[in-house]
Amino acid sequence: MSIDLKGLVPAPVTPFTRDGQVDYEAIQRLGSWLGSIKGVKGLVVLGHAGEGTFLSQQEQVDVIKAFVRSVNNRLPIIAGITGEGTEVAALEAKRAKDAGAQAGLLYPSHGWLRFGYQPGAPQDRYKRVFEVSQLPLILFQYPDNTKANYNLQTLLDIAAQPGVIAMKNGVRNMRRWDTEIPVFRRERPHVPVLTCHDEYLLHTAFDVDGMLVGYGNVAPELLIDLIAAGKAKDYKRAREIHDQLLPITKSIYHRGSHMEGTVALKHALVARGVLSHATVRSPLMPLPDGAEEEIHGAVSEAALSKIA
Repeated sequence: MSIDLKGLVPAPVTPFTRDGQVDYEAIQRLGSWLGSIKGVKGLVVLGHAGEGTFLSQQEQVDVIKAFVRSVNNRLPIIAGITGEGTEVAALEAKRAKDAGAQAGLLYPSHGWLRFGYQPGAPQDRYKRVFEVSQLPLILFQYPDNTKANYNLQTLLDIAAQPGVIAMKNGVRNMRRWDTEIPVFRRERPHVPVLTCHDEYLLHTAFDVDGMLVGYGNVAPELLIDLIAAGKAKDYKRAREIHDQLLPITKSIYHRGSHMEGTVALKHALVARGVLSHATVRSPLMPLPDGAEEEIHGAVSEAALSKIA
């Protein structure tokens, strides 16, 4: 299967049972629904929205296998690769490939978030993980306000390396977005650019090949329309979709912490009839009183239908 990521690539949540175990029946429902939607090009599992770093190694492998079964080979399953050390991440990528993942989303070493990184370390991380695993990789650009963010030259270097098939960009600095994305697209035209700016999709929709977003869990139909409007440079239609989604955007992504967005996504999936409850795993915590009603109200206001 060739990997075409030019479209919507949702990052699904990992459903849990009420007692905190992975809910494989719910994975089947969620994955089969997302995989049936025309315009969905792949699913990225075990990312931030998927609480991937909160799972054991065996659970990670089992979740990949469950999502592979859920889509019945209709589209690729892409695994978040989050191991701290480069060799650890390489072995994680190899396990993911053996479990059926067809690509990986390679996170920065999370120590870099606090301490930064030495020049050349990100390039080496992508090189080594691909050498060991032979798993195609998506380049992941972290927010500008972290020390794990890559400058433009580092992005260009990584994108030129073997095995790198796309870039997920979440720089969240629109000045950098507006100046760097045109250069990246000119210099690395073979590497699709996917926005992951869940809360800034209107701004970024006109510059990308697709979207790799947790938001794709709950509003895939409208996000596919937004991608089409962006590619057509149809601002009027894109703005209409943005405004229709704004109640959901606010209820999920305008919270005190972006991590709360994962909990909110699960509530929105309950509102859509895909999940039966919004259980998360520590260190995530339930949302405050009133949040569930707010999120359900936002889904209703945005006129998203219930999934049978």
